[in-house]
Amino acid sequence: QVRLVESGGGLVQAGGSLRLSCAASGRAASSTAMGWFRQAPGKEREFVSTIIWSGGSTYYADSVKGRFTISRDNAKRTLYLQMNSLKPSDTAVYYCAAGMGGSSQGAYGYWGQGTQVTVSS
Repeated sequence: QVRLVESGGGLVQAGGSLRLSCAASGRAASSTAMGWFRQAPGKEREFVSTIIWSGGSTYYADSVKGRFTISRDNAKRTLYLQMNSLKPSDTAVYYCAAGMGGSSQGAYGYWGQGTQVTVSS
């Protein structure tokens, strides 16, 4: 059974921090990479960050570089996204995904249900 379960979303003031988690199990846990995407109201889903399970190479969208940090716990097969200096423009539903890596949604075959992040001004 493929399963990705996100947690950690919520409401935070601008400048604040949140940490998202995503626990992988089943076939999703054996993927090459995991990533975070987000979808703001009225907008298309966009890439945020990705990490390779083996080696830990990371890649970020320019909009979050320097503010967000992606990491993983291989033993727990859990993905994290530490979000600092949050802006109202970061408000979105955040999805974790498992697959081959990169910034293209098509490279990810497994998706979580999403967790809402709301940043107030």
